[in-house]
Amino acid sequence: MNLVRTGLLLAALTALFAMVGLLVGGEAGMVVALVLAGVANLFAWWNSDRLVLAWHRARPITPASEPGLYRLVAELAAQAGMPTPRVYLIDSPQPNAFATGRDPAHAAVAVTRGLLDLLDQEELAGVIAHELAHIRHRDTLTMTVAATLAGAISALANMVFWFGGLFYGGERRDHPLGLVGTLLLLMLAPLAATLIQLAISRTREFAADRGGAEICGNPLWLARALEKIEAYARGRPLATAELHPETAPLFIVNPLAGEGGIAALFQTHPPTEARIRRLLELARAMRLRPPRPMPTHHAPARPRRFGSVPPTRRG
Repeated sequence: MNLVRTGLLLAALTALFAMVGLLVGGEAGMVVALVLAGVANLFAWWNSDRLVLAWHRARPITPASEPGLYRLVAELAAQAGMPTPRVYLIDSPQPNAFATGRDPAHAAVAVTRGLLDLLDQEELAGVIAHELAHIRHRDTLTMTVAATLAGAISALANMVFWFGGLFYGGERRDHPLGLVGTLLLLMLAPLAATLIQLAISRTREFAADRGGAEICGNPLWLARALEKIEAYARGRPLATAELHPETAPLFIVNPLAGEGGIAALFQTHPPTEARIRRLLELARAMRLRPPRPMPTHHAPARPRRFGSVPPTRRG
């Protein structure tokens, strides 16, 4: 199903490229746009994960540099029956994480330094398991390809905005659809964001929450983590996400600052409260011990040593 969804997304974005090429340069422009769209699709399919990781300045870790974190990811991946993904660290105080890659054999999990500083071992296991569920469900292919192509369309719109005179000045003034073409180009960035929203259903987060609970064995770990992350992420901006807002759907919670702008216009994540409620319902169905109460204002947690997956506690 995800492959079909990705194919439909690529077809829609290719059609947008072709339409813009037709309006700006006629039939010749459409041909050029189709060629560029084909190149962009191939690039996004094979290299979008590397591009997204580069956008967020994620650096790879090894068993030697972060042995506890790497071991935790490897053990959870083994429990999920999948290869160990590459592990990356983002030097940001905002607690957050995302997964990327076209399939489980070519996947990566990236976490921020703020996430490691905030969460305990159980909570971190819940977050990593959630990201592994995205990889196992192959959500990462759709999300990463969509983010990459949306970024390309945004860059194209900005280029036409700043250099539009090259297309519509002088001898191109007689083009009957010149102004319309420019306006359509400038609308492509929010339209691409809409396509991301349509291609990546909000229900994928609920499915990944459930899948992560199955992998780590305890939905309460992720419920506690989501509550902490939501409280801390709002006051700690992620600069790279602000530069590349099209990647916001990749993260476990919305990384964009504030309640306005794209964060309010395109809700790519379901409410955290609803996600926590479903996880608590799942825990009750599994007869697990209810979570300990969380204070209204959390004190910063000290960095923990992460190692083996902690045992599940049942009531």
